[in-house]
Amino acid sequence: QVQLVESGGGLVQPGGSLRLSCTASGPFFDLYAMGWYRQAPGNERELVAFISSAGDTKYADSVKGRFTASRDNREKILYLQMNDLKPEDTAVYYCKRGPQYYSLEPGGYWGQGTQVTVSS
Repeated sequence: QVQLVESGGGLVQPGGSLRLSCTASGPFFDLYAMGWYRQAPGNERELVAFISSAGDTKYADSVKGRFTASRDNREKILYLQMNDLKPEDTAVYYCKRGPQYYSLEPGGYWGQGTQVTVSS
């Protein structure tokens, strides 16, 4: 059974940094694409970072150069390093496991989310 548990969220001042983690259970973590999404109040959930099973990454324009996704396949952990955080980065952040090595759709598994608040 696949479970995803996010951690590392919290309150940070503008310009600060946070590192989110997503710990996965279940087999074959290394075979699946993973993604980080976020959802702010009143907004739709959006994809901010994608990482394939091979480690290829893609980012939303709004976070390019500030966020970095990485994965530790041995420990089954997905990371999101967030630097130079801005108030508009405030959201609940979710990790997702895709259904195959280079796609996050259709289907997949979601974590429960972790709150990130950027405020002075």
